[in-house]
Amino acid sequence: MTMIATYGHGTENDFVLVFDPQDEHSITTAQTAAICDRETGIGADGLIRIIKRDEKWFMDYRNSDGSLAEMCGNGIRVMARYLVERGHMPEGIFGINTRDGMKHLRVPTDGDISVNMGKVTDEEVAITAANNGHIWNGYNINVGNPHAVVFVDDIEQVGALDVAPIVRPKDTFPEGVNVEFVQITGDHEVSMRVFERGSGETRSCGTGTCAVAFAAALHTKDRLPSPHVGTALHAGFKAPGQARWHLVDHQEPPGNHRRPDFQADRHHQNDDCRHPRQEPLELRQSPAA
Repeated sequence: MTMIATYGHGTENDFVLVFDPQDEHSITTAQTAAICDRETGIGADGLIRIIKRDEKWFMDYRNSDGSLAEMCGNGIRVMARYLVERGHMPEGIFGINTRDGMKHLRVPTDGDISVNMGKVTDEEVAITAANNGHIWNGYNINVGNPHAVVFVDDIEQVGALDVAPIVRPKDTFPEGVNVEFVQITGDHEVSMRVFERGSGETRSCGTGTCAVAFAAALHTKDRLPSPHVGTALHAGFKAPGQARWHLVDHQEPPGNHRRPDFQADRHHQNDDCRHPRQEPLELRQSPAA
């Protein structure tokens, strides 16, 4: 069986997109990993199957190792760009469903795409992350998927991220966790590196940047709402563009005494959300696959 796919990226967080509106194609864990392998496959941080469920667009997102993910901030923006560019949706505001629920995006024909990422929550559980002989205390942040955010004095201390950092307590994240290492570089400015569960170190991470913005506000005891601007780092090299986040107070219902959650709207400056390869990609499966 042959499927036609598209390659796209948002701030160099890259994906293979398979347009399957009738939900006819099944792509296994092993096949996803093979497609995303940068040595022997197409190479990508994840795979997005664009399908419809209950007449609504749904992002069936897989990490590069084939594991399922609840949400991907850059991935959903690339999917939205695909839908508008290919004429499946008009420009404007529309929703895409995910395993973390419905997300609404503002998608112009040209220019920056923004997405309401939903609630960002401090789970109020002390965690540590260790790598390169260092251990840092951090925050357990939930953006629909789990994040361990730690603050470092110097991003160079993090070292190589060839394997997943060790996060404790171990039972806090039974299905794994995304880990962000953050250096405060100025007034409301941070630099970060991210190790995504199921994908490894990536050049940027949409849910991760929202988790970092929220954790930075907590870490610096900033009043909310609070804008933070950051530059994602990969192995010491800056990824293109900056991400700007606005944390907006989200009121809890009466009687709920937990710390208030917050909505995170992610906006990109000098956005680079596109399809570098214009020609279709053929994904060929053997009959036995």
